[in-house]
Amino acid sequence: MVEVFCCIGMFYCDNMTHMEQFNFPKIEEIILKFWKEKKIFEKSLKARARSKRFVFFDGPPTANGRPGIHHILSRAFKDIFCRYKTMQGFLVERKAGWDTHGLPVELEVEKKMGIQSKPEIEKYGIALFNKKCKQSVWEYKDEWEKITARTAYWVNMKEPYITYDNKYIESLWWIIGEINKKKLLYQGDKIVPYCPRCGTSLSSHEVAQGYKRVKDPSVYVKFEIRNSPNSKLQTPNSNFLVWTTTPWTLPANTALAVGPEIDYVQIRAAKDYDPSQIKKPDFDTADTLILAKSRLNVIKGSYHIEKEFKGRELIGEEYEPIFQTPNSKLQTPNFTVVGAD
Repeated sequence: MVEVFCCIGMFYCDNMTHMEQFNFPKIEEIILKFWKEKKIFEKSLKARARSKRFVFFDGPPTANGRPGIHHILSRAFKDIFCRYKTMQGFLVERKAGWDTHGLPVELEVEKKMGIQSKPEIEKYGIALFNKKCKQSVWEYKDEWEKITARTAYWVNMKEPYITYDNKYIESLWWIIGEINKKKLLYQGDKIVPYCPRCGTSLSSHEVAQGYKRVKDPSVYVKFEIRNSPNSKLQTPNSNFLVWTTTPWTLPANTALAVGPEIDYVQIRAAKDYDPSQIKKPDFDTADTLILAKSRLNVIKGSYHIEKEFKGRELIGEEYEPIFQTPNSKLQTPNFTVVGAD
């Protein structure tokens, strides 16, 4: 593994003298290429072929749906454990897998075929429907393999376990048989959710797929607007008033999003204004804030509106990062306003 670190170190030293030169995606691609060409994963297994095993089976994804950011997050955690155990000297073979059956697969096929109920499946033919499901589960296999390689998630993709494969199913029956031999099986009753449309019981995971409105902690943050030559605002000491439900992402912030067709206002909001007092607010020392017009109700004190504009007029405006991090040394187009839904 020493060769890996030397390669990375040489690249850093020879090519990166300023923070803005750190192109992390490019660094990742160089390291990935090195690992692939040198077969580092395969060598990590070969070097420990006679070592004590650390058994890992990948919790299998279903390839009839595209990979999402939540898959990358969970895989990062799993990969940490496998790499750590490998560093400890264990043989970690990391068998990949594919989840190829279940209600989500059936629902996806029903949607494509316009099927609305279980009797319609039976009329179409269960064998034919199963064939459609088997075809569906591989729809995004290429995308899964690409994201697996791109994120350096080391698993054996050449010999995966596949849950609809007869060998896999027989192995499960064998396990149940062994449990039964030890008299660990019992017959009991349990109340489970039932879907009349699907004609089947539902797991707790499937029931939890519904949505409901919940209260979520959030914060309001001021971002100071830069007085850049290209700014259309030309107002000293102005701030974007931003709302977020993920304050832990603020140190890594590099952009603010506005709705191009949403109405925004620039206001003067008095500091520490108490409407119960006779003293009037001093708007000359007040904060200048830009926020969505529909969100003026979050301003608790006195204010007056100076300007109104569409979100598209704010696109391209620059602002100061609120934390001094490596990100804050990046040059434009970072720390600018972008249009988004």
